[in-house]
Amino acid sequence: MKKLLLIPFICFSVSVFAVKPHPYFTSPEMPNALHYLPGPPQITEMRFAYDTAQYYWGKRMRNTPRGEKARLDAEYSIGRMAAVFSPVLGVQISEKNTPQLWKLLTDATETTHFACDSAKNKYMRQRPYIFFHEPTLVPADEEPLSHNGSYPSGHTTLGWTTALILCEIDPAAQDALLKEGFEYGQSRVIAGFHWQSDVEAARVVAGAAFARLHTSKAYLKQLKKAQKEFVRKKKNLKK
Repeated sequence: MKKLLLIPFICFSVSVFAVKPHPYFTSPEMPNALHYLPGPPQITEMRFAYDTAQYYWGKRMRNTPRGEKARLDAEYSIGRMAAVFSPVLGVQISEKNTPQLWKLLTDATETTHFACDSAKNKYMRQRPYIFFHEPTLVPADEEPLSHNGSYPSGHTTLGWTTALILCEIDPAAQDALLKEGFEYGQSRVIAGFHWQSDVEAARVVAGAAFARLHTSKAYLKQLKKAQKEFVRKKKNLKK
């Protein structure tokens, strides 16, 4: 299961009634977005006008350093999370260097990334690059993701969940961690794969899933292991 995190596409259309095993919870045990999220904006709503404005903002950002970051952020993996967040923590996140933290992030995000399934399957929202008939920053991802609903954003769920977890690992760095998690979601708007409302909904999904994780004794146990490991690594760096 861990190797599945290395693929760049998540939350593909599957039966919402299927029971999927997770390290901490099964899919039906996770919060169901259909019960607490509104549907995606309709084309006649002002929310859609904002989505459209943000799409054009994203296009303007593509030929900038921020656009290059968005291109790199198209990778959906714990490896990309390590690249994004390690500089903030001051400790290199990797399977070898921080095995307990790596396991925590891997298992937690494997559990939470299915929390968007119900909404994705029901709405199957068309992605902006398809709606506008325009290219994205990562052409290779366009055809596979064309079969996957846009609302909410799976990448954003990954980035925001990771940021929230890492705030528990290093509370002193919480503001910078949350900033990186926020920008990882915004990268999806810049790249042309998601509407702004997809990204904002995904942050809610991630928050709900994160709260659910804290009812898992296994998660809390692994969290303590990762916290101790991080403190030890930081002390060693100061020697």
